[in-house]
Amino acid sequence: MPLLIQAAFFVPLLFFFSSSLATAAIVEHVFQVKSVVVKPLCKKQMIPTVNGSLPGPTINVREGDTLVVHVINNSTYNITIHWHGVFQLKSPWMDGANMISQCAIQPRNNFTYRFDIIGQEGTLLWHAHVVNLRATLHGALIIRPRSGRPYPFPKPYKEVPLVFEQWWDADIELLNSRPAPISDAYLINGLAGDSYPCSKNRMFKLEVVQGKTYLLRIINAALNTHLFFKIASHNVTVVAVDAAYTTPYVSDVMVLTPGQTVDALLTANQPIGMYYMSISPYTSANSLVPVPPSNPIRSLIVYEGAKLTASPSSSVMPSGTNAIPTAHRFSSNITSLVGGPYWTPVPSHVDEKMFVTMGLGLNPCPPETKCIGPFGQRYAGSLNNRTFVMPETISLQEAYFYNISGVYTDDFPDQPPMKFDYANFSVRTNSEYMMMFPERKTSVKTLKFNSTVEIVVQNTGIISPESHPMHLHGFNFYVLGYGFGNYDPIRDAEKLNLVNPQMHNTVGVPPGGWVVLRFKANNPGAWMFHCHMDAHLPYGIIMVFIVQNGPTPETSLQPPPSNLPQCTSDPTIYESPTSNVDLSY
Repeated sequence: MPLLIQAAFFVPLLFFFSSSLATAAIVEHVFQVKSVVVKPLCKKQMIPTVNGSLPGPTINVREGDTLVVHVINNSTYNITIHWHGVFQLKSPWMDGANMISQCAIQPRNNFTYRFDIIGQEGTLLWHAHVVNLRATLHGALIIRPRSGRPYPFPKPYKEVPLVFEQWWDADIELLNSRPAPISDAYLINGLAGDSYPCSKNRMFKLEVVQGKTYLLRIINAALNTHLFFKIASHNVTVVAVDAAYTTPYVSDVMVLTPGQTVDALLTANQPIGMYYMSISPYTSANSLVPVPPSNPIRSLIVYEGAKLTASPSSSVMPSGTNAIPTAHRFSSNITSLVGGPYWTPVPSHVDEKMFVTMGLGLNPCPPETKCIGPFGQRYAGSLNNRTFVMPETISLQEAYFYNISGVYTDDFPDQPPMKFDYANFSVRTNSEYMMMFPERKTSVKTLKFNSTVEIVVQNTGIISPESHPMHLHGFNFYVLGYGFGNYDPIRDAEKLNLVNPQMHNTVGVPPGGWVVLRFKANNPGAWMFHCHMDAHLPYGIIMVFIVQNGPTPETSLQPPPSNLPQCTSDPTIYESPTSNVDLSY
């Protein structure tokens, strides 16, 4: 159970479109955002929550349902809620990406999100999309098949959400520091377990019956850290990732980047007893970047009839030199369930090819300021030597819809400004030195409707070749391949999986390596592509795709809802889709 602070405010309401249980429903929730006091460790801490719980409420829907969530902001923070992994077909204004699809819901204000869940099943998550508030404003979003439709695997005895979280014994506003402070602990369903003195008697426990099979719905809601997950003496069978069904894959360990989800079947097939379920950080950065605490966080599987006085069985977590190969082995071995629900073949023709270098760079330290980054500079994000600057006066999607100039430029490059040794960067020339200082710009890439896009994301070693979780809003993408070193367009292209590649909305780019992604741009609107470590959002590891309208009203971006939160009170901005108001400085 989540760490419950007070009585929950929400009661899901179900309204069926007809008397048939097989038809879609309207699922309605109320999210009261307010600050409450919690104590996962030894120190009481005031945090923003949804409905007073950590993690927040679990949303249960079926594919085809309409989800309606009334967000009432009684906190002191600006808020948006992002429905991570939901396609938002015909509803891009509901994506909840702050300053991209909407302006924030300000304190003492409210906004209602309403959208259909179409063409996807499995485990996703919802979370705040204002920097660092995701640390405590998050929860599970579970999409089951329509009534009467089975899972493409044996029906489990029970379903169990497992939400992994990152905890700081500090005011959430301090997380805006650069670099971000190191976390104090991790939580499983709101509890730190027996690894910490003040939480020894507060551990999530899963009671199981020997011989039964359980569906674990696993979510990494941690703000900045990839996490390993392992159950002592048990294997699990992975059946979905990021709400996309997979070929069943048996493993004794898994890794999840921030924002990733895994559905896995656990069969209670061991001797009656107690077994630890453990998470631990996967750290791939070099010594320049602060690393989180490495002690495992534990929850417990308790077999029916187990002696509670016995010591639980434990397992050794990946660490040191075996961490990177362990993570790569798990991530690269997943394949899609060909012929399963919502599976589609990989598009063979590619319309847009991009090679995107990704990682950290530097931003010049202001005069009379001490900066703690390398060479006395500030950290900056870099995608093809661009640092994304968030709009400040209006959301980017509104600027696109209303044809407002001065908010963004349509010039995100398809490749970096120069070729270099991406994975083993060193400064030998002035041009290479300049690659350390990306250009600050709000730049987008415009895509024609229904075009197929292939992106090679190349991790760089300019500052630190750590693994970055890259998340694409509005789409799933095929992950055609992973590798280490510099991507070779001839040798590596021959190894790409075009038959049954895994599908994701968030992918971990290997440290000093690459991934190849492909997706069909069939969803009009403005969609972020960004690192899902919140510490890297202010650095600007972000770009935006604008997908143009298709040939029909059904395939075109519709006007925003009349109550969409606004950043400015200037009425001329919203007068006409061709107003061409200039908001440049």
